[in-house]
Amino acid sequence: MPQSMTAFARCAAQTPLGDLTWEVRSVNHRYREVALRLPEELRFAEGVFREAIAVAVSRGRVDAQLRYLTPALTSTEPDIDTGVVDRLATWSDHVRAIVPDARPLQVSEILKWPGVISTPALDDEALALAASALLQEALDELTTCREREGNALADILKDKTTAARDILSSLAERLPDIGQAQRQRLEQRLAEMLEQVDPDRLEQEIVILLARSEVSEEMDRLSLHLDEVEQALSRRGPVGRRLDFLMQELNREANTLGSKSAHSEQTSASVSLKVLIEQMREQVQNIE
Repeated sequence: MPQSMTAFARCAAQTPLGDLTWEVRSVNHRYREVALRLPEELRFAEGVFREAIAVAVSRGRVDAQLRYLTPALTSTEPDIDTGVVDRLATWSDHVRAIVPDARPLQVSEILKWPGVISTPALDDEALALAASALLQEALDELTTCREREGNALADILKDKTTAARDILSSLAERLPDIGQAQRQRLEQRLAEMLEQVDPDRLEQEIVILLARSEVSEEMDRLSLHLDEVEQALSRRGPVGRRLDFLMQELNREANTLGSKSAHSEQTSASVSLKVLIEQMREQVQNIE
Protein backbone atom coordinates (compact mmCIF):
# COMPACT_ATOMS: atom_id res chain seq x y z
CA MET A 1 0.00 0.00 0.00
CA PRO A 2 1.24 3.56 -0.66
CA GLN A 3 2.51 5.89 2.01
CA SER A 4 1.45 9.44 2.65
CA MET A 5 4.16 12.09 2.68
CA THR A 6 2.56 13.85 5.66
CA ALA A 7 3.43 12.60 9.16
CA PHE A 8 4.97 13.51 12.52
CA ALA A 9 6.92 11.55 15.12
CA ARG A 10 8.57 12.39 18.44
CA CYS A 11 10.80 10.12 20.51
CA ALA A 12 12.72 10.94 23.71
CA ALA A 13 15.18 8.96 25.83
CA GLN A 14 17.12 9.52 29.05
CA THR A 15 20.60 8.01 28.88
CA PRO A 16 23.73 8.19 31.08
CA LEU A 17 25.15 10.44 28.36
CA GLY A 18 22.27 12.92 28.58
CA ASP A 19 18.69 13.42 27.46
CA LEU A 20 17.93 13.03 23.75
CA THR A 21 14.76 14.06 21.89
CA TRP A 22 14.06 13.64 18.17
CA GLU A 23 11.21 15.41 16.40
CA VAL A 24 10.66 14.37 12.78
CA ARG A 25 7.96 15.74 10.49
CA SER A 26 7.41 15.20 6.78
CA VAL A 27 5.27 16.98 4.20
CA ASN A 28 4.65 16.53 0.49
CA HIS A 29 7.42 17.52 -1.90
CA ARG A 30 8.29 16.62 -5.47
CA TYR A 31 11.62 15.12 -4.40
CA ARG A 32 13.26 14.09 -1.13
CA GLU A 33 14.54 17.08 0.82
CA VAL A 34 15.99 16.76 4.32
CA ALA A 35 16.54 19.61 6.77
CA LEU A 36 18.44 18.73 9.97
CA ARG A 37 18.88 20.76 13.14
CA LEU A 38 21.49 19.27 15.45
CA PRO A 39 23.26 20.28 18.67
CA GLU A 40 26.95 21.10 18.35
CA GLU A 41 27.92 17.90 20.18
CA LEU A 42 26.41 15.73 17.41
CA ARG A 43 27.05 17.65 14.21
CA PHE A 44 29.83 15.21 13.36
CA ALA A 45 27.21 12.46 12.94
CA GLU A 46 25.03 14.39 10.46
CA GLY A 47 25.92 12.06 7.59
CA VAL A 48 24.79 9.00 9.55
CA PHE A 49 21.48 10.65 10.42
CA ARG A 50 20.85 11.70 6.82
CA GLU A 51 21.55 8.20 5.56
CA ALA A 52 19.03 6.73 8.03
CA ILE A 53 16.37 9.21 6.88
CA ALA A 54 17.10 8.47 3.21
CA VAL A 55 16.49 4.75 3.83
CA ALA A 56 13.15 5.45 5.52
CA VAL A 57 11.84 8.21 3.24
CA SER A 58 12.00 8.12 -0.55
CA ARG A 59 10.04 11.30 -1.31
CA GLY A 60 8.89 14.34 0.63
CA ARG A 61 10.37 17.13 2.70
CA VAL A 62 11.65 15.95 6.08
CA ASP A 63 12.41 18.31 8.96
CA ALA A 64 14.27 16.56 11.77
CA GLN A 65 15.44 18.20 14.98
CA LEU A 66 17.55 16.65 17.74
CA ARG A 67 17.61 18.19 21.20
CA TYR A 68 20.37 17.20 23.62
CA LEU A 69 20.67 17.99 27.33
CA THR A 70 24.06 17.13 28.80
CA PRO A 71 24.37 15.22 32.09
CA ALA A 72 25.80 18.31 33.83
CA LEU A 73 22.67 20.29 32.98
CA THR A 74 20.36 17.52 34.12
CA SER A 75 22.23 16.95 37.41
CA THR A 76 20.87 18.62 40.56
CA GLU A 77 24.40 19.18 41.86
CA PRO A 78 26.75 20.20 39.05
CA ASP A 79 30.50 20.11 39.63
CA ILE A 80 31.98 23.56 40.07
CA ASP A 81 35.69 24.18 39.60
CA THR A 82 36.55 26.30 42.66
CA GLY A 83 39.98 27.04 41.28
CA VAL A 84 38.46 28.86 38.28
CA VAL A 85 36.09 30.72 40.61
CA ASP A 86 39.02 31.80 42.84
CA ARG A 87 40.90 33.14 39.83
CA LEU A 88 37.82 35.05 38.65
CA ALA A 89 37.44 36.59 42.16
CA THR A 90 41.11 37.60 42.18
CA TRP A 91 40.85 39.18 38.75
CA SER A 92 37.69 41.00 39.83
CA ASP A 93 39.47 42.42 42.91
CA HIS A 94 42.41 43.60 40.80
CA VAL A 95 40.10 45.33 38.33
CA ARG A 96 38.11 47.04 41.08
CA ALA A 97 41.36 48.21 42.73
CA ILE A 98 42.15 50.01 39.50
CA VAL A 99 38.59 51.02 38.67
CA PRO A 100 36.70 51.46 41.96
CA ASP A 101 33.40 52.09 40.18
CA ALA A 102 33.52 48.74 38.40
CA ARG A 103 30.53 46.53 39.16
CA PRO A 104 31.27 43.30 41.09
CA LEU A 105 30.82 40.02 39.27
CA GLN A 106 27.38 38.45 39.63
CA VAL A 107 26.93 34.76 40.45
CA SER A 108 25.14 34.14 37.13
CA GLU A 109 28.08 35.68 35.26
CA ILE A 110 30.56 33.50 37.14
CA LEU A 111 28.60 30.33 36.38
CA LYS A 112 28.54 31.17 32.67
CA TRP A 113 32.31 31.54 32.55
CA PRO A 114 33.95 28.74 30.55
CA GLY A 115 35.31 26.04 32.82
CA VAL A 116 33.42 27.02 35.99
CA ILE A 117 30.89 24.20 35.60
CA SER A 118 32.88 21.15 34.66
CA THR A 119 31.32 18.42 32.56
CA PRO A 120 32.72 14.94 32.13
CA ALA A 121 34.29 14.17 28.78
CA LEU A 122 31.65 12.83 26.40
CA ASP A 123 31.99 9.52 24.61
CA ASP A 124 31.16 10.90 21.17
CA GLU A 125 30.75 7.52 19.49
CA ALA A 126 28.46 6.18 22.21
CA LEU A 127 26.40 9.37 22.10
CA ALA A 128 26.06 9.13 18.31
CA LEU A 129 24.97 5.48 18.57
CA ALA A 130 22.32 6.39 21.16
CA ALA A 131 21.07 9.25 18.96
CA SER A 132 21.00 6.98 15.89
CA ALA A 133 19.01 4.31 17.72
CA LEU A 134 16.53 6.90 18.91
CA LEU A 135 16.26 8.36 15.40
CA GLN A 136 15.41 4.90 14.07
CA GLU A 137 12.58 4.66 16.61
CA ALA A 138 11.28 8.03 15.45
CA LEU A 139 11.54 6.99 11.79
CA ASP A 140 9.68 3.75 12.50
CA GLU A 141 6.92 5.78 14.15
CA LEU A 142 6.93 8.19 11.21
CA THR A 143 6.65 5.30 8.74
CA THR A 144 3.73 3.81 10.67
CA CYS A 145 1.97 7.18 10.54
CA ARG A 146 2.70 7.56 6.82
CA GLU A 147 1.38 4.06 6.11
CA ARG A 148 -1.78 4.66 8.12
CA GLU A 149 -2.58 7.85 6.24
CA GLY A 150 -1.49 6.25 2.96
CA ASN A 151 -4.04 3.47 3.45
CA ALA A 152 -6.74 6.09 4.01
CA LEU A 153 -5.72 7.93 0.83
CA ALA A 154 -5.72 4.67 -1.13
CA ASP A 155 -9.29 3.96 0.03
CA ILE A 156 -10.36 7.42 -1.12
CA LEU A 157 -8.76 6.93 -4.53
CA LYS A 158 -10.33 3.50 -4.95
CA ASP A 159 -13.74 5.00 -4.23
CA LYS A 160 -13.05 7.65 -6.88
CA THR A 161 -11.99 5.07 -9.47
CA THR A 162 -15.19 3.10 -8.78
CA ALA A 163 -17.23 6.26 -9.31
CA ALA A 164 -15.35 6.94 -12.58
CA ARG A 165 -16.05 3.39 -13.79
CA ASP A 166 -19.75 3.85 -13.02
CA ILE A 167 -19.78 6.98 -15.19
CA LEU A 168 -18.05 5.14 -18.07
CA SER A 169 -20.40 2.18 -17.73
CA SER A 170 -23.48 4.39 -17.84
CA LEU A 171 -22.12 6.28 -20.84
CA ALA A 172 -21.28 3.03 -22.67
CA GLU A 173 -24.88 1.87 -22.26
CA ARG A 174 -26.15 5.12 -23.73
CA LEU A 175 -23.70 5.36 -26.64
CA PRO A 176 -25.91 3.52 -29.19
CA ASP A 177 -28.83 5.83 -28.44
CA ILE A 178 -26.51 8.86 -28.46
CA GLY A 179 -25.08 7.77 -31.84
CA GLN A 180 -28.55 7.28 -33.30
CA ALA A 181 -29.65 10.69 -32.03
CA GLN A 182 -26.57 12.30 -33.60
CA ARG A 183 -27.27 10.58 -36.93
CA GLN A 184 -30.88 11.74 -36.97
CA ARG A 185 -29.87 15.27 -36.10
CA LEU A 186 -27.27 15.35 -38.90
CA GLU A 187 -29.73 13.98 -41.46
CA GLN A 188 -32.32 16.57 -40.46
CA ARG A 189 -29.87 19.46 -40.68
CA LEU A 190 -28.51 18.37 -44.07
CA ALA A 191 -32.01 17.86 -45.43
CA GLU A 192 -32.95 21.37 -44.33
CA MET A 193 -29.86 22.89 -45.96
CA LEU A 194 -29.98 21.04 -49.26
CA GLU A 195 -32.95 20.44 -51.53
CA GLN A 196 -31.09 18.17 -53.93
CA VAL A 197 -28.74 15.76 -52.14
CA ASP A 198 -27.09 12.70 -53.54
CA PRO A 199 -28.09 9.91 -51.07
CA ASP A 200 -24.71 8.16 -51.37
CA ARG A 201 -22.84 11.42 -50.75
CA LEU A 202 -25.10 12.18 -47.82
CA GLU A 203 -24.39 8.77 -46.30
CA GLN A 204 -20.62 9.29 -46.69
CA GLU A 205 -20.73 12.67 -44.96
CA ILE A 206 -22.78 11.28 -42.11
CA VAL A 207 -20.35 8.37 -41.64
CA ILE A 208 -17.39 10.76 -41.59
CA LEU A 209 -18.99 13.06 -39.04
CA LEU A 210 -20.02 10.17 -36.80
CA ALA A 211 -16.51 8.68 -37.01
CA ARG A 212 -15.08 11.95 -35.78
CA SER A 213 -17.35 11.77 -32.75
CA GLU A 214 -16.50 8.12 -32.00
CA VAL A 215 -15.23 7.86 -28.39
CA SER A 216 -14.84 4.11 -27.82
CA GLU A 217 -11.02 4.40 -27.93
CA GLU A 218 -11.00 7.19 -25.37
CA MET A 219 -13.30 5.19 -23.09
CA ASP A 220 -11.13 2.09 -23.44
CA ARG A 221 -8.02 4.09 -22.52
CA LEU A 222 -9.81 5.66 -19.55
CA SER A 223 -10.71 2.19 -18.33
CA LEU A 224 -7.12 0.96 -18.78
CA HIS A 225 -5.72 3.96 -16.88
CA LEU A 226 -8.16 3.30 -14.03
CA ASP A 227 -6.87 -0.30 -13.95
CA GLU A 228 -3.32 1.04 -13.68
CA VAL A 229 -4.33 3.32 -10.80
CA GLU A 230 -5.77 0.39 -8.85
CA GLN A 231 -2.69 -1.75 -9.55
CA ALA A 232 -0.39 1.04 -8.38
CA LEU A 233 -2.39 1.41 -5.17
CA SER A 234 -1.86 -2.30 -4.41
CA ARG A 235 1.94 -2.06 -4.66
CA ARG A 236 4.42 -1.34 -1.91
CA GLY A 237 6.99 1.39 -2.28
CA PRO A 238 6.85 4.86 -3.83
CA VAL A 239 4.07 5.16 -6.42
CA GLY A 240 3.24 8.87 -6.24
CA ARG A 241 5.01 9.86 -9.45
CA ARG A 242 3.32 7.07 -11.42
CA LEU A 243 -0.07 8.03 -10.03
CA ASP A 244 0.58 11.66 -10.92
CA PHE A 245 1.37 10.62 -14.51
CA LEU A 246 -1.81 8.53 -14.68
CA MET A 247 -3.86 11.51 -13.48
CA GLN A 248 -2.49 13.53 -16.41
CA GLU A 249 -3.41 10.77 -18.86
CA LEU A 250 -6.89 10.36 -17.39
CA ASN A 251 -7.47 14.10 -17.65
CA ARG A 252 -6.29 14.14 -21.27
CA GLU A 253 -8.70 11.36 -22.28
CA ALA A 254 -11.59 13.00 -20.38
CA ASN A 255 -10.90 16.27 -22.21
CA THR A 256 -10.95 14.46 -25.57
CA LEU A 257 -14.19 12.76 -24.59
CA GLY A 258 -15.68 16.21 -23.98
CA SER A 259 -14.29 17.78 -27.14
CA LYS A 260 -15.93 15.07 -29.28
CA SER A 261 -19.26 15.48 -27.56
CA ALA A 262 -22.37 16.34 -29.55
CA HIS A 263 -24.79 15.26 -26.86
CA SER A 264 -25.55 16.64 -23.41
CA GLU A 265 -25.18 13.24 -21.71
CA GLN A 266 -21.68 12.79 -23.10
CA THR A 267 -20.74 16.32 -22.09
CA SER A 268 -22.06 15.74 -18.58
CA ALA A 269 -20.10 12.48 -18.31
CA SER A 270 -16.91 14.24 -19.40
CA VAL A 271 -17.37 17.02 -16.84
CA SER A 272 -18.12 14.55 -14.06
CA LEU A 273 -15.01 12.54 -14.94
CA LYS A 274 -12.81 15.63 -14.91
CA VAL A 275 -14.14 16.62 -11.48
CA LEU A 276 -13.34 13.15 -10.12
CA ILE A 277 -9.88 13.14 -11.73
CA GLU A 278 -9.07 16.53 -10.21
CA GLN A 279 -10.16 15.28 -6.79
CA MET A 280 -7.92 12.24 -7.26
CA ARG A 281 -5.01 14.39 -8.40
CA GLU A 282 -5.21 16.48 -5.22
CA GLN A 283 -5.01 13.34 -3.08
CA VAL A 284 -2.15 11.92 -5.18
CA GLN A 285 -0.04 14.98 -4.36
CA ASN A 286 0.28 13.62 -0.79
CA ILE A 287 1.38 10.10 -1.79
CA GLU A 288 5.07 9.16 -1.70
